[in-house]
Amino acid sequence: MVMKRWTSLALAAVLAAGLLAGCGSKSGEDAADKGETPQANLNETGMPIVNEPLNLTFFTGKSPTNGSKFEETLVWKTYQEMSNVNVTWNLIPFETLTEKRNLALAGGDYPDVFYSARVGSAELTRYGEQGVFIPLNDLIDKYAPNFKKLMEEYPDIRKGLTMPDGKIYSLPSFYDPALLSMLIGTPLWINQEWLDQLGMKEPQTTEEFYAYLKAVKETDLNGNGLHDEIPFSSTGITGIIDHLKGSWGLGTSGLGHKFVDVDPDTGKLRFTKALPEYKEMLEFVNKLYMEGLLDKEIFTIEGGALNAKGQEGLLGSTIVPNPETVMGRKEYIGLGALKGPHGDQLYSHVKVPMVHVGAFAITDKNPNPEATIRWMDYFYGDEGAQFYFMGKEGETYTKSGDGQLEYVKEITENSNGLTQDQALAKYFTWLGGSYPGLVKESWFKGSETLPSAMAAAEKAKPYAVKEILYNFNFTIEETDVMSSIGKDIQDYVTEMEAKFVNGSASFSQWEEYVNTLNKMGLDRYMEVYQAAYDRYQAE
Repeated sequence: MVMKRWTSLALAAVLAAGLLAGCGSKSGEDAADKGETPQANLNETGMPIVNEPLNLTFFTGKSPTNGSKFEETLVWKTYQEMSNVNVTWNLIPFETLTEKRNLALAGGDYPDVFYSARVGSAELTRYGEQGVFIPLNDLIDKYAPNFKKLMEEYPDIRKGLTMPDGKIYSLPSFYDPALLSMLIGTPLWINQEWLDQLGMKEPQTTEEFYAYLKAVKETDLNGNGLHDEIPFSSTGITGIIDHLKGSWGLGTSGLGHKFVDVDPDTGKLRFTKALPEYKEMLEFVNKLYMEGLLDKEIFTIEGGALNAKGQEGLLGSTIVPNPETVMGRKEYIGLGALKGPHGDQLYSHVKVPMVHVGAFAITDKNPNPEATIRWMDYFYGDEGAQFYFMGKEGETYTKSGDGQLEYVKEITENSNGLTQDQALAKYFTWLGGSYPGLVKESWFKGSETLPSAMAAAEKAKPYAVKEILYNFNFTIEETDVMSSIGKDIQDYVTEMEAKFVNGSASFSQWEEYVNTLNKMGLDRYMEVYQAAYDRYQAE
């Protein structure tokens, strides 16, 4: 066992060393070679950001829908020319991002910037206090006018970014709170053509949704003589749980806090995953699974394989950004809030507008933080954000007489048969999310702002969560509790959710499950969570 542990540690060290080999920025050397300090090389306003070329290295999360060379995309090639800042993008697939990010931070071999790397509040607090992430408060005040203005317009941003030590260590991915379709992100979609074939109305309740899925299973709706239709599929069960829990009155605070919400009766936090209502909701999902209404591969399928099934016309219902863009299917409509068995009708699948608190963080290895934050601030203003999402007029988008922006036909109706997302990957890197920046309807023309997604949001609007809780920032001591007791509890819940749904755990074990949570320290977990919530409310 000692040898195995030593081998694992040695391998981790090798991986940490190899992961970001060559990540050290040459930017300081560039300025030194020309007899300049980084400050002397900086232009405080306008473009270029620096007079002499500046090289930076980014640790970057990559979704499956992104291309493999960010440097070759239109947006980054153009911005390099504008800013005189050369970025080397070390791309890390989202599937392995957490492991490799933690490895890089723990091993000390990290680059100038973490970009789209999903750095969490706990990491920002811990590594901020250690000096790995540098505080941005003064840099924002002096060099980031766009982001400073945004914080003034939306005070919750400052509240959510400020760590317990009073410092800000990151810039976020921020969605316009008025753009509900973006906050929903991945609606629950249903096949309208199959509804019509079945002579069924759009489901308004959980039981009507069940009846539709059952009818899909029993009918050859694609007319190929095979019962190969899949009533519902998604990448895992989290999506369907997050959509359905509002039908049992849970998820009152949105998706920012998956394990707790605010009890509407007491105003205090409650741990939803042990409530009787949650058990009843899981029993409903278990019924779907046991009757073959959920994809048999739902626990293992990845996004590419799910999209392929959609492209084949096999899905009765799914949860994706939009079947139109990722599957090339236009026959789906988004459902609103389904009414549950006790009359609850809450649309709980609503993200926090500041969806990723640690989307952009500068490290202590970066000798040019002033230029770096200027580089990022451009994308928090209207001009930069429009450029980031839409590109160049005439090349990637056109503008109508009333000022509406639309992608060119080569993107929306690709001559090579590519889906919109596949065509976009040549020009942009925002696909897949997690990017730092500002999203507004006027310039964001992705899946979430297509007419079908906007229509889904309109259905959801009357029942959508009203008081969305932003992230809470825990102290170092509280972080220790959340990363030990809290992580154990959350991992156990996730494991048991899957077992309850797939039938490997019986619901007769529910009391045992709740008792186990209590023994694991649920009271302490909630005490810490409540303390952070109280601070959040007091700010």
